[in-house]
Parts: sequence; structure tokens; C-alpha cells
Amino acid sequence: MSKFYVFLIVSVLFFSCETSKNTQKNLVVNNSEELNDAIDHAQPDDVIILKNGNWENLEINFKANGTENHPITIKAETPGGVIISGVSQLKFGGNYLVVDGLHFKGGYAKGNVVDFKLDDEHIGNHCTLTNSVIEDFNKMERDDSDRWVQFWGRHNTLSNCYIGGKTNRGPTIRIDLKGNEHINNHHRIINNHFGPRPPKGGASGETIQLGDSYTSMAPSYTLVENNLFEECNGEVEIISSKTNFNQFKNNVFYKSEGSLVTRHGNYCTIEGNYFIGDGVNKNIGGIRVINTGHTIINNYFCNLIGESFRSPLAVMNGIPKSPQNRYNQVTDVVVAYNSYVNCKSPWQFGVGVNTDQKDVLPASEIRSAIPIRTIVANNTVYNSKADSLIVVTHDKIEGVTFKSNAINNQGGYFNAVEGLSASNFEVKAISENIYIPTESLNVEPYVGFDFDKITEDLFGNSRASNNNIGAFVSTEAINPEILDKSKYGPSWFSQEQNTSEVQTFEVGPGEDIQKKIDEAQNGDVILLSAGSYSVLNSLEISKAITVKAKTKGETIINYNGETGTALFELHPKGFLNVDGLVLQGNNSTKAFASLKENMFTHFGLNVNNTAIRGFNFALKVYKQAFAEHITFANTSILNCENGLELSEEINDKGDYNTEYLTIKNCEFNNVKQNVIDYYRGGYDESTIGGNLIVENSVFINSGGKEKNGILINHRGIVNVTLIDNTFKSNPVKLVALLWGAKNNSAVNNTIINSGSIITEQNLKLTLMY
Repeated sequence: MSKFYVFLIVSVLFFSCETSKNTQKNLVVNNSEELNDAIDHAQPDDVIILKNGNWENLEINFKANGTENHPITIKAETPGGVIISGVSQLKFGGNYLVVDGLHFKGGYAKGNVVDFKLDDEHIGNHCTLTNSVIEDFNKMERDDSDRWVQFWGRHNTLSNCYIGGKTNRGPTIRIDLKGNEHINNHHRIINNHFGPRPPKGGASGETIQLGDSYTSMAPSYTLVENNLFEECNGEVEIISSKTNFNQFKNNVFYKSEGSLVTRHGNYCTIEGNYFIGDGVNKNIGGIRVINTGHTIINNYFCNLIGESFRSPLAVMNGIPKSPQNRYNQVTDVVVAYNSYVNCKSPWQFGVGVNTDQKDVLPASEIRSAIPIRTIVANNTVYNSKADSLIVVTHDKIEGVTFKSNAINNQGGYFNAVEGLSASNFEVKAISENIYIPTESLNVEPYVGFDFDKITEDLFGNSRASNNNIGAFVSTEAINPEILDKSKYGPSWFSQEQNTSEVQTFEVGPGEDIQKKIDEAQNGDVILLSAGSYSVLNSLEISKAITVKAKTKGETIINYNGETGTALFELHPKGFLNVDGLVLQGNNSTKAFASLKENMFTHFGLNVNNTAIRGFNFALKVYKQAFAEHITFANTSILNCENGLELSEEINDKGDYNTEYLTIKNCEFNNVKQNVIDYYRGGYDESTIGGNLIVENSVFINSGGKEKNGILINHRGIVNVTLIDNTFKSNPVKLVALLWGAKNNSAVNNTIINSGSIITEQNLKLTLMY
């Protein structure tokens, strides 16, 4: 071949490559019609740019096909400058597609917010949502289920996103494996910031769910890595792994009320994660283990004091011949090279054993199969104060082997089990939450099967020359800055909100209270002067606000609204503090009530130093409304037909209306029915299960119309405390029926002519599953 032809061929190839490099087309679109047209004509390397602004009621059906090196991208003109609001959603239907820089807020989706499937014929593969935000994008009803990100297909990615504020039913993120085209999917969830997710008040509030029980034997190979989970409190399972071969690596779980749970499926790797509590909240958990073949290595646990399901390491009992959707026996699990600092009773085995409930549960619910072939080796436990018990055995632990674990319990007792040894090692802080040993521990590591493959520690240091036990091989380390939020989520977004100085709006008799409430901002105070106020329409509360009397007991609000309406109508995001008022009804109205529908997110109520008189209901909370806290303190409820009624969640699916109902130093006098009625139905271990405290309160001549003859009804509520109360002349059979198998107690109560308090050990409830 002549030099001329060689030159010609090289030139053609060069200019062809240059041409392919410059085929990228940037197209700015201004509305949905232009967007749809751009998608229809998109070619590999094209970038479709959404003009900054509010895009309301937008349905993005991203049906196109890029290539591995030349994807098709939809992006915001400026990251975060495009707001997706109203009834909107995003669906991927093709290959190598990228969506970048969108902000979903101020709306909800008809189906899922983001779906990696357009329809059964157009599934997303090798698609990415990145650098985006989904916040408070809740459906209008709590029971209306959705997912904010629904994975289908294979090799899809969620990266560098902030996702927080989900309050309705359904996991925030879900990976689906229904069909061969969705298994072996190798999805990636990386570098995201999740949370907060407030308590849902019922099941199905996970932050991430990988599969479901019916596909639990399918291989997924999903990677969840380098994410921050902050205050993910939806339910007991922050992450629910329900498929095989998933990896959870280098994530931070910070003050999240729940655990990483291997709920179904097998062969998970849980490596290099941080579980950080506050040393106060018992609901903050660690890792809960179910099923077979999991590897739990190089993790760090600090200031966790949860118990049972929420303990730092909870290894469960299984059900013999378990149904697919229940609890399989734990077998062949390795727990090695982990470090526990100031964690209460960090290792708990046989969690969930319930053989004592065989009289009220079917055999398919009885968890009696103990863990077997489980190794706990080369771990360290350090307590600055002696713990009462390091290992908690809810059942037999003969199937668990302990090897080369070092414990400094400050001289306190720990279980006399082979493989646990006392050590005087000390720790030093390299950050507020991370403590590492001050010296190498003189403990020979146990070498089990495949232990040679554990080649690095939590910080990535090699174990080749110094294979120290615990998560750290070196006594020198720099602060890894695990709570630096700039490492997670989109760089353009911050969840931090500027707080303005609290303002006080003074109102006198005859002035419009609602007008001042509307003018106020979150946190402001409406101060009512002494006198009598006549109110004919509900005061609507949709922000955090305080309404208080200038002088306690000298501000009287007479409410003469329409029958069935409420003086204070609590809307979503309505967090009301009331202090020092006298509230007078007309026997047909309510003092406080949630909306009957469209309670798409939480409300809250705190009533203090207040008299509530002559109402049909002192408080009425409707179905699907939820408050994390409702408190009545130093308050009297007099001559009302109904007291505090929170009992409309009768679908028996584990739902309830408030997480914490607290009554302290109150008086209930001549309240005819529903004096306190707080209900949760259905066996559900996914949530705290409700909390009722009634303390130092007086109940007189109340409950006469209660059909079941019980003064205080709290059926199904897990945590109940009745302490230092007086019950006098109440025409009922029982003051309360306590659930003995749960955390129900009655202490130092005085009962005069009011029936009794009895305990039923095993309360029979409707099965949810």
C-alpha cells in the first residue's frame, strides 16, 4: 500500500473520530411539549436541558436509547433550578439514560415518583438518576402507597441524591425482581443522603427495600454504598434486604430508629458501615440477622442502647419450615472484626422467640428455631461504664461459636463463654463519634474459613502485617468526617433551613385570631389578652405555632361553629402548642381535630395549662392522620361527651394515630365515653407500636357510656405506663386491660369505686400476614 493511501485512510479515520466526538447536541426545552418532542428525536450523546423554573404536572416518559459511552441525558439548566411539582413523575424506558439535577417538591405522583420502567415493553437498563432531590413528595393519604424510586431492569443507578420526608405507606426506595429481566440486576445506590423519614405509625415505612418475600430466593447483587441514613425512623427496618447477594458497604446510619435487616434472602455482605446512636434513644438499632450465609465484617457501632429487635446485633430465631414471608432460621453467618463502643448488651441471640404465645398464634408464627453454625470472632467491645450483660440469650445459643473476642467492660461481669476474654485496652476519640484503640490488642485472631479474604480494616488499611482484632488495625487515624454532608447527595442542595427570630403577635378580644395565625411564621407565638373571644369558624393550623394566654386562665374562647367542626383544625404540618386557655364548646363541636382526609404528612399537638369544657370531643384524630407527639399536661377536660379519641385505624394492619400519647397532671371529669381511646390492631413488629403514658392524673365520674366497660382503652399499644393516677367513682368494669406480653404496666394507682386494672398476658390480635 502506498504512503498516500495510508495517509488517506488515517485522515478519514481521524476526521471520523472527530466528527463522532462532536455529535453531542444540547437542546433547551421550555415546556412538556418541547420535552416530549426532544425525547422522541433523541440520539446518543444528546443532552436535553430543562429551562429553569417550576414545571408543574410534568410526566417525563424517557423512552430512548443511548449507548455505554454515549448516553442520552435530561438535565436541569442549573442543578436544582428546575422544580418538579404538582402531579408529576419520571419514568425510564430504554438504555443508557441519565437524569441530572431535578428537584421534586410541592406535589406527588400518580404512581411512583421515579420508575425505572415505562411499561413491560420498555424497561430501564443502565439508567441513572443523579444529583437530584425528592422531598416531601407525599400522596394525599397516608395509606395511599407508592415508592419514590422504584428499580426495575438491570444496572441502574441512584447516585448523589437527597431523598427525605416520606410519610405515606411504602418504602422510599424499592428494588423489584418480578421477572427474569429484573434478577441479577447489579443496581447501585451510592453517595446519597436519605432522611429524615419520620415514623409512619404502622408497617411499610422502610427507607430501602430490596425485593419482597415472594422473590426472596432470587439473586439481586445490589450494591448500597457510601450513603448517609439520617433520622430514618419510618419503622424498625431502615433497610430490608429480601434477596440474595446484596452488599451494604461504607454507609453511615446516624440516629436512625431502626436497623439494617437481612429480612429474607441469603448471602449478604455487610461491611465497613457506621451505626451511631445518641446513648439515649432506645429505638436506634444496628444490624438484625435472619436467613443464611451473611458476612458481617469491619463495622463500627457506637452509643447504641436498643434492645431485642433494635439491639446493636440482633440474631433472630426462625420458624421451623417457615412460610416464605415469615422468618427463616439463621445459619452459616460470620460476624467478625467489628468494634462496639458504649453499646448496651451489644450481642443478642434468639431475638423474637415467642414460644410463650403458642396459645394465641398459629404454628406458622412460632419462632423456635435457634441460630446454628454462626461464628462471632475477632470483635472488640469497649464500655466506659460497666454493662450489666454483654451477651443476651433470649433462647439457647449452642449453635453460636465465639472466638477471639476482646471485651473491656471496666471490670463488670460478662458472660462466661469460651471465646470472650477480658481486656484492659483503652480507646481514644478521633471524632465526636469514633473511638479507636490506643494500642494494639494482644489477641491472636481466629482464622476461620475464608477469613484470609478479609484483607482490610474499616479505614481501608491492610491487615497483612497487623491483623488486629476489631474494625481498626492501626492506633493512628485521622477523622474520616463521616457526618460531613457534602460527601453525600447533590452539592447544590442543603436540608438546613434558616431559622428566623420568633415573633409574638398580640391579639385582643374582638380581633381576628385566624388573621394573625396566617401572618405568623413557623415558631411564632399568638398571645391572647385576657377576656372572652367568640369564634364561629375553625382556626386552621398548618404551621408550627403557639397560641397562649397572656395570663393563665383569663382567656376564654367560646366556640360556636357548625356541628362537628373543630375549634382548632389541625392540617398537615400543623404543629400546635396551646397554653393557659379556657376553651368552651357548645356540646356539638370538637376542641381539637385533624382533617378527615388529605392528611398527607404529620401534625402535632401540645396542650398545657388549659381547661376544655362542653365539647363533643376534646380531641378527634381521623383515620390516616398521624402525629409523632400528642401531649396534654396540667389540663382539665370537663363535661365532654368524648375525651381523646384516636381509634379509627381499625384495618388491623398495625397502623395507629400517634407515636407518643402523653397525659400528665390532668383531670377528666364527667367525660362520658372514649375518655382515652388509642388503638393499634394487628400483629406488627415493624414499628415501636405506640406509647401511652398516663401519669399523676385524676379520673372522676367518667366512662359511663363506654360500651366495652373499660375506662382507658389502649388495645394493641405496645408501651403503656399508668402511674400515680387516681380513679374515683367511674361507672366502668375495668380501668384498663394491660397486655402482659408487652411493655404494659400500672404502678401506684388509687382506684375507688371504678372497677380494676387487670392484665391479659397474650392478647389475641388479627394476623397481618
